[in-house]
Amino acid sequence: MDPRKTLLIGCALMLATLIAFTGKAMISGSEPASTDSLAAIKPAPKAARILVATRALPVGTILTPDSFRFQPWPADIGDAAYFVESPKTDISALNGQVVRTAISAGQPLIQGALVKPGERGFLAAALGPGMRAITVPVSALSGVAGFVFPGDRVDLMLTQKLGEDGQEIHAAETILRNLKVLAIDQRTNALDDKGQQAPQVSSMVTLEVTPRMAEKISVALNIGQLSLALRAITDNGDLERAIASGKLRLPDGVDPRTEQKMLTAFASRPDDTRQTYATGADVSAFQRRYAGRRGSATSAARADASPPRPATQTTSPPGIRIWRADTVQTVIF
Repeated sequence: MDPRKTLLIGCALMLATLIAFTGKAMISGSEPASTDSLAAIKPAPKAARILVATRALPVGTILTPDSFRFQPWPADIGDAAYFVESPKTDISALNGQVVRTAISAGQPLIQGALVKPGERGFLAAALGPGMRAITVPVSALSGVAGFVFPGDRVDLMLTQKLGEDGQEIHAAETILRNLKVLAIDQRTNALDDKGQQAPQVSSMVTLEVTPRMAEKISVALNIGQLSLALRAITDNGDLERAIASGKLRLPDGVDPRTEQKMLTAFASRPDDTRQTYATGADVSAFQRRYAGRRGSATSAARADASPPRPATQTTSPPGIRIWRADTVQTVIF
């Protein structure tokens, strides 16, 4: 045999032997798992579902059904403060609760961050920074027949009667606008005592106002009768007027989320700057005519009652008048 071929075959055998020993060493280094070790391996725990916020919930937000939802979450959370989905979890009880600690969008709801109606500090948590709560009496007529619910926005009107001795003037004035309703009687949500959402005639309405507005309402309670005017949910008239007049200016380059947040904050602010009023003469043609006749008669009576002015006597200097044809000449001495 050719010595060259013999050398090549020998090198190939040596290389194959080396590869075989290396592979055996690698295989022997990792021992197969025993039956006991396989039994110790447990399947991955199933993910739980907990309540998370669907949007940012700042302090004072009153929870509604669209404020939260269930989302998969690691099962080993190990915290009983979360609301875990189970047959015993009653999420309807969260409606009407108030956020005491700010919750970001997608963050789990924690029981310690919420305040239930009736608990201490509930109304204080529902108030915005620098705001006050004041209660006004209403009736079926002045309270929109019970169709005002917590969370709605209303305008506050003052009705009063001015004048005396049969010369009264009836007037209604819108003194405050865009006020947030915090509670109806002792209810802070839209559910009645039976757990149903139905109109209910109430006697007291609690509103969120500024300190200055609270002073105005306290005085208005002693002047006349207060009435509520319910505002539409989509009413953005004040916001549009503020943008058109330049009162509300948005900085350049602001992202859409920040812009929406600024617009929402402005639209939620109560207003006491645009006061309007209407009197009986504005709504009744008879009162307009009656007021005009009464004003004319009063002026005539005052003119008749005024004492006559003394006649002023004028004296002419002494002299004579001379007539010549068509001309008259006066000669003064």
